[in-house]
Amino acid sequence: MQSSTSRESYHAAVDRLAEYTAGAEASAVAATGDEILAVADLLRREPRLRSALVDPARTGEERAGLLRGLLNGKIGAAAEDLVAALVAGRWGSPSELLDATERLGAETLLAAAELAGELAEVEDELFRFGQIVDGNPELAAAVGDVTVDPARRIELVRTLLTGKAKATTIRLAELAVQGFGGRAVGPALSRLVELAAARRDRQIAYVTVAAPLTEDEERRLGARLAEMYGREVTVKWTVDPAVLGGMSVLIGSHLYDGTVRRRLTDTRKALSGR
Repeated sequence: MQSSTSRESYHAAVDRLAEYTAGAEASAVAATGDEILAVADLLRREPRLRSALVDPARTGEERAGLLRGLLNGKIGAAAEDLVAALVAGRWGSPSELLDATERLGAETLLAAAELAGELAEVEDELFRFGQIVDGNPELAAAVGDVTVDPARRIELVRTLLTGKAKATTIRLAELAVQGFGGRAVGPALSRLVELAAARRDRQIAYVTVAAPLTEDEERRLGARLAEMYGREVTVKWTVDPAVLGGMSVLIGSHLYDGTVRRRLTDTRKALSGR
């Protein structure tokens, strides 16, 4: 868990990102996102560099200067400025800086999708890809096997999604199979979906039902949840016949399980306890 100081350092860089994207072209922002993720790859490969960039014995200016010296001429000025803003902050550990750099890269790609008017599509494509992975054990094993060269897993993702998804979706799916934020593929995709929704000032509700929802049912459920939580809610539903009926809703850390399966389980427990 990030310390309050680390969160402040990250939000300072996000503020800088907002300033940068205010008048930028989507394609330029997307290129900047790719460059920030390339820096994250460098930090992943170089633990000594990560440690040096969070060294509390150095000032923020000194740490940023060290990074700029390494990156000068290798990435664009915007990416260099954004990563330098991260490094100038205070971090509790080298791994926190790595995670923050990855997330900033992802946020920059999502900002590019927003500028291109594609953010909602990217959000939905990432969710649907996550469903495909979760529903196919062989595919889940193939993209999630950390003993396999990441390049091979990335190539598999490209093969599956090229021509079927936005370029930003593909790049973020690649990031997920690389273990975004230290997560497995499924949780990494879910986190990226949530970041996309947050950029649209929405919260995600993961709904499991025994049969598909109609458009009207989905709309009414989203409206009800929005009323409860005081913000727009995007419903992402999955069909699982094993729940038998009703639905379960996971939103944030709150789980509402009104499925028939849950009621039957509770009944069995109550009967066995007599």
